[in-house]
Amino acid sequence: MSTRDSQSGRASESIGQTKPGQDEGSATFGAFVRKPGARRVAVDVSSSNTPEGGIEAVAALPDDAVELGFIADAYGLKGWVKIVPHANGKQGGDALLSAKRWWLVKGRDCKSARCLQSKVHADTIVARFAGCDDRDTALALKGHTVNIARSDFPALDSEDEFYWVDLIGLDVENEAGVALGRVADLIDNGAHSILRVEYSSTEDGKPVTGERLIPFVGVYVKTVDRAAKRIVVDWDADY
Repeated sequence: MSTRDSQSGRASESIGQTKPGQDEGSATFGAFVRKPGARRVAVDVSSSNTPEGGIEAVAALPDDAVELGFIADAYGLKGWVKIVPHANGKQGGDALLSAKRWWLVKGRDCKSARCLQSKVHADTIVARFAGCDDRDTALALKGHTVNIARSDFPALDSEDEFYWVDLIGLDVENEAGVALGRVADLIDNGAHSILRVEYSSTEDGKPVTGERLIPFVGVYVKTVDRAAKRIVVDWDADY
């Protein structure tokens, strides 16, 4: 079991292994829940059946919006932008390569943008939006965060894969039913994902927040029940 090797980016027994068609040097986007792998060519959706419109002001983000990174700069002279994905691994990297609608936020400014093309560029992603045709327009988007609707994330390959964003907040208990805390974050150590579980404790009579680091691999993680918001692990409370 793994957490989409993300940032995303999955979680599964195959974490850390190279899959067919995936080169070992593929960009990981920090610790995204899913690695784009060999998917390094531009994704062109300009002629597909997508909603019309370019960059438009909107009142709010979708309820399931997930922040994936931020626009760091313009890229080239034809309106492309350069996105730096977040390295905390909570999101799904492939969503930046496949989602057709992005939401851009800077302060109180919120925009909806139709993505025409996106592709991997070193450790970043570059993208082109409808209505953004020159460098000056692209530069005006610098500093905006990039958000994608969770419903637009690519489907996972199996039931044993999970996006990190779906694991945050789940309760963790061991096989004896002892509560170990709640998933606060995940860490990518290169070989596999690690659950960072926070729990309440006391120290010198004062309340403190403790932390457990549990490898998200099948030998320790037994079940993930998203409906019950619970993860069962083979892990002792004294570890």
